[in-house]
Amino acid sequence: MYQRIVCLTTETVEVLYALGEQDRIVGISGYTTRPAIARKEKPKVSAFTTAKIDKILSLQPDLVLGFSNLQADIAAALIKAGVEVHVFNQRSVDEILRMILTTGLLVGVLDKAQQLVNTLTQQIELIRKTASKTVRKPIVYFEEWDEPMMCSIRWAAEIIAIAGGQDCFPELITQHSAANRIVTPTQVLARMPDIIIGSWCGKKFQPEVVAMREGWDAIPAIKNGFVREIKSADILQPGPSVITHGLVQLVSIIKEWQEREETQ
Repeated sequence: MYQRIVCLTTETVEVLYALGEQDRIVGISGYTTRPAIARKEKPKVSAFTTAKIDKILSLQPDLVLGFSNLQADIAAALIKAGVEVHVFNQRSVDEILRMILTTGLLVGVLDKAQQLVNTLTQQIELIRKTASKTVRKPIVYFEEWDEPMMCSIRWAAEIIAIAGGQDCFPELITQHSAANRIVTPTQVLARMPDIIIGSWCGKKFQPEVVAMREGWDAIPAIKNGFVREIKSADILQPGPSVITHGLVQLVSIIKEWQEREETQ
């Protein structure tokens, strides 16, 4: 069983702590945000697309956990050095849940991982059931980045739907590459979103800058004050926090919008 694990992104750190298996972690990414204590307890050995290979090797890991094709070069270097590497590539809510189960399986606590997944699934289904009772679903434009403008990654679009909204660009949500989710101000304007959610990965969202985009004063979200931020740590890191933090905040924002609609 794996005893010395390096996690190159925050999601698997979050999962291992949630499963009570944090003692196995010997190294983490500098971008790890959850749980906060991990940043104090564990040495930082990587960024996202770069890593200190020598430092990782000095920790003598028997397993390194990565995420996405963007870490392919890091994974290749470690594999060449003889390290066992597992790279997740979860892009949907179902794949996030599967990542949790696989992580639990790798460390021999599949039963605890299944319990965590069951809890998250119950939360999702309760929210979905409640949201299904609403008559009008707001159109939600989710902005992952501003220069260039990038719309929803798949799991963000999925939790928008679970929370009772409609993603602004449903035709783009299956695109793995961020470059394929680039949109223009004119395209967003044409969709007239009711809610704008900003989650600029790695920098503070600026709603006042968004509101000043040419012609956007005609967008319902701008006119009615529904331009909101959800921190990237809460929605753009595909682990349990997408559900426990990102989805919960979306529910609150959409509920506020629906209550306003009912009083109009």
